[in-house]
Amino acid sequence: MDPVTIGLVGLAALLVLIAIRMPIGYAMILVGGCGIVAVNGSQVVLNQLKTLAYGQFSIYDLSVVPMFVLMGALATKTGLSRDLFRAANAWFGWMRGGTAMASIAACAGFGAVCGSSLATASTMGKVALPELRRFGYSPALATGSVAAGGVLGILIPPSVALVIYAIIVEANIVTMFMAAFFPGLLAVVLFLVTIGIYVRIFPGSGPAHGAADRAEFWAAARGVVPTIVVFGIVIGGIYAGFYNPTPAAAIGVFVVFVFGLVRGQLSLPDLRASALETAGTTGMIYLILLGAELLKIFMSRAGVPQAAADWASASGLAPISVLLILLFALILLGCLMDSLSMILLVLPFFWPVLSEINGGLYATADSAAFGMSTEDLKVWFGILALVVVELGLITPPVGMNVFVISSLARDVPMATTFRGVAPFFASEMVRVVLLLAFPALTLWLPGALGG
Repeated sequence: MDPVTIGLVGLAALLVLIAIRMPIGYAMILVGGCGIVAVNGSQVVLNQLKTLAYGQFSIYDLSVVPMFVLMGALATKTGLSRDLFRAANAWFGWMRGGTAMASIAACAGFGAVCGSSLATASTMGKVALPELRRFGYSPALATGSVAAGGVLGILIPPSVALVIYAIIVEANIVTMFMAAFFPGLLAVVLFLVTIGIYVRIFPGSGPAHGAADRAEFWAAARGVVPTIVVFGIVIGGIYAGFYNPTPAAAIGVFVVFVFGLVRGQLSLPDLRASALETAGTTGMIYLILLGAELLKIFMSRAGVPQAAADWASASGLAPISVLLILLFALILLGCLMDSLSMILLVLPFFWPVLSEINGGLYATADSAAFGMSTEDLKVWFGILALVVVELGLITPPVGMNVFVISSLARDVPMATTFRGVAPFFASEMVRVVLLLAFPALTLWLPGALGG
């Protein structure tokens, strides 16, 4: 059996293991290890295992992951989510569908200090769902808006997924954070517009409530100050070039910690729970990273990425057609696995294909098929890929955000929640089209700030 065939058999075996619910980190390690043995023998895989884990986990840029995870965990304990929703509800609640809009705005704000979609959906769901019920929102709009709002956490900086993507394709993390700003803001605007259209089609689904008085309005506005300060210090400092993401994340953890102490909302049990949550999440991410690296070595030795790149080049398809096929494949895979696992699984295959059809690793804007350099293509495709990955969080049968919200609203059938997120899925597709048609939405800010 030739190496490429072995690689394809290994890929099929991996999908079967995922389908039978084996944790994806273990599945990648098993398939990667066995695949290397099949292609090169047992001595090669033993040599790899001697140094692979240390080589992976000692990457300096990767140290930002536990810092951002810890910052999100502490932010959850300090009540920032409640304050964000209270402020957003004071601003939007007087409109029809306003409390659902407040959920979206609060999710965006919390995503700016959390960086995790599941954590954003879970935290904001606990805060927003009771209020949406109290004001008589339909179950579909109530659960759908919070589940959809949670996806904002994966793209709005700081984002763990953006960090992982940048490490895999060797892109600059700061540049990726800059590139994500406008696409993230675009998602918020489109979600708000979606709710506005929805409540006009179904007037009883999102009733308005009385406007907040001036004192309540300003009291709610003051509650947003900690989040603005954290975002300004962390992301503003990164954009301004004061420090790199890793020290920025550490500073963010310290600032959130101080806010929690000052407000008297961080106890020793809270700190212990945050540390344990960070350790568990980071351990899971690192295990998947190790498995992904082992799988990448197997596939590289089997020649699968190069074979895929050669096929794409010889297929006669236009480069944009190949890109659309890859994005469609991401949507399908998003129905089967969580976002981080999908990024780690498919990028070693997809990126070589795009790089090859763009003109190779050293393509310039003048000679490249996509009309942009390889570095710009990394950024543009990364944002597109993460936007499409977001769709997997709200699409059946997995739809991790939908499962999270369903666990909080057990009286609402999951089918109702999926029906509630359908309009937001449509608005996400609009965003994909806009980002495809206008790459400047992604590339302008990094270019303007010298990212």
